[in-house]
Amino acid sequence: MAFKVIWSEFAENQLDEIFNYFNLNISPQIAKKLVSNILHHTQKLERTPRMGQKESLLNNRIKSYRYLIHTNYKIIYSVLEKDKKVHIHDVFDTRQNPVKLERSIS
Repeated sequence: MAFKVIWSEFAENQLDEIFNYFNLNISPQIAKKLVSNILHHTQKLERTPRMGQKESLLNNRIKSYRYLIHTNYKIIYSVLEKDKKVHIHDVFDTRQNPVKLERSIS
């Protein structure tokens, strides 16, 4: 049985910000392609939810967080085995200070 991928409001907002930045500063085509590729990348989690590495910067949390990398973005997620769900918590630009990663994860 496949897992269901669920995006948090914060992660969706981050994706919107990425799109808006690239749309205004680079090109609408690149913005669409980047966001589409990030979404496609997360669909892999439906079949293999534990494919990402554990996020060591969030080891101090009760919940276990994992991540996937797509270009300069770290897609932070957690797995709820019993509910067959994967929660996407953040899409983090890895060019930022890593300390900022703790800003949104709850």
